[in-house]
Amino acid sequence: MNNNQDGSREPSEDSSQEKHSSKLYTVFLVVLLCVAAAVAGFAISSRLQQDKLKDQYSITKIRKAPNNVQRPEFHLADLEGKLRNINEWDGKVILLNFWATWCPPCRDEIPAFIELQEKYGPSGFQVIGIAIDQPDLVEEYSDSMGVNYPLLVGEDDAIDIGTEYGNRLGVLPYSVIINHEGMIRFIKKGEVTREEVEEMIKPLLKEKKAAGPA
Repeated sequence: MNNNQDGSREPSEDSSQEKHSSKLYTVFLVVLLCVAAAVAGFAISSRLQQDKLKDQYSITKIRKAPNNVQRPEFHLADLEGKLRNINEWDGKVILLNFWATWCPPCRDEIPAFIELQEKYGPSGFQVIGIAIDQPDLVEEYSDSMGVNYPLLVGEDDAIDIGTEYGNRLGVLPYSVIINHEGMIRFIKKGEVTREEVEEMIKPLLKEKKAAGPA
């Protein structure tokens, strides 16, 4: 610092530079913290979005439906354009599967459903697919996979049916297990495995057998 004639001291040039550098450093720290916070916020937001998508398509727990919930009646066209009613399959244990050709987990389920239909169909088990899709795309995929169970097709009307069966969020795939008396027994949001389906339907097929012919 420099001395004035009156004995006071003036800040030196070095001191001013130090203060200026200190201010710049503080500003730099603030900017750096803001950038770090923004990056962290973006990462958290991205993770939440990924988790949301994962929740929509991943395997979730099977939910047992409340007692005495009768399945809603509906009708929907099959691949030949014929109107089909759910009551055609009264007396059977039904796996009602909502799916689409553009949904990878939906497609992953199809081979297991084909095997389950072949194995348990003679015992009174019936898979019914409800495709929220275009008929030509569903027919093409069905032919390529050799689907051996009824496929019904719709768009808004199929979505409405899913809502009536408890799928208010429009999750795909979405499966409903119905017993031989028409009662909804299990609901599965997300991909379902062959083992899970067998675990659900075997007791219901035993109940059906014990009840005798429909």
